[in-house]
Amino acid sequence: MHVESVRSSIERHHGGDSAGTTRRFVGGAAAATCRSQRLLILTVLATLVLASTAHAQAPVPLGTADGFAVLGASTVTNTGPTVVNGDLGVSPGSAVTGFPPGTVNGTIHQADAVAAQAQNDLTAAYNNAAGQPVTQTIGRELGGTTRAPGVYDSAAGDFQITGTLTLDAQGNPDAIFIFKTASTLVTASGSQVNLINGAQSCNVFWQVGSSATLGTNSGFLGNILALESITATTGATVDGRLLARTAAVTLDSNTVTSAQCATGPGPGPPADTEPPTIDVPNAPGNKCVVRDFRLQIRARDESGIKSVKVFLDGELIKKSTKGRFSVLIRAEKLDARRHTIRIVARDNAGNKATRKVAFRRCNIPVVPPFTG
Repeated sequence: MHVESVRSSIERHHGGDSAGTTRRFVGGAAAATCRSQRLLILTVLATLVLASTAHAQAPVPLGTADGFAVLGASTVTNTGPTVVNGDLGVSPGSAVTGFPPGTVNGTIHQADAVAAQAQNDLTAAYNNAAGQPVTQTIGRELGGTTRAPGVYDSAAGDFQITGTLTLDAQGNPDAIFIFKTASTLVTASGSQVNLINGAQSCNVFWQVGSSATLGTNSGFLGNILALESITATTGATVDGRLLARTAAVTLDSNTVTSAQCATGPGPGPPADTEPPTIDVPNAPGNKCVVRDFRLQIRARDESGIKSVKVFLDGELIKKSTKGRFSVLIRAEKLDARRHTIRIVARDNAGNKATRKVAFRRCNIPVVPPFTG
């Protein structure tokens, strides 16, 4: 709502002529009261409009760069078994090294028209992010903090993450988070970025004025738009994008997955129809058994285990709500023949799995006495 439209509505309420309305109030006190009321209404509405604008940041349009998980300008180099889920490109440079041993689950674009266009779109995206109005200036250390949607810059000109940064979308899956630095972004070893209450990594943007470095074994979320270089050190994982405008992207045993926004709530997740898995690590394997033994049961399912029942020759001998337990098989009391153990597991979604284990009960061989 614009302030001009607010003023028009107030004038309509007072008869369409704000000046005439004022003149109709003969007493100076009455005229002052009217002006105060109008000023109060305008102030409140303008504040609401500004607050709404501050909390509705626009997403940063990536254009064709959206299809890239990694995009460099001079080179893209890799060491170790890096996995890139998405396209990898370089332009105007042409060097891509380290693939293999690295793997790209997408297309590699080396100094071609696709990579060139992606670089153009990256420049536009970088400028878009840099131009978005700041909603809060904060300290350089983001670790140990929780941030709401907004556009943040650092009083020191750089950002670092030591520990865990939490981004809270406050129930809005379209919430935008933009972090702007004049210089560097550096994350410490083992640092993490967590998302809560509907936040999506595709809606997190890091506009970096120089270079970004991700610490060893760190977990990073969001799209890095760096003016210069990006370095992901050993074991760092990224759910987002590494996009460098003028320099190299350097990888080392990383996993980089281009983040994709959910299109909407849709019909919800598909129903769980997968039965639980049942493992018996020490199954006799149809062997001849002469002594009592403990059978180890391992039942697993993503929805959780509701119950596990163990039957010996059709008779229930054990019931448990745990996924890991053992049951004593008293083989010495069984007849010398083939026996069957049947394990039935049910998960919390109502799916059932059955596993059978067979063994033979053998008599203990009689050793003749030593006669000398």
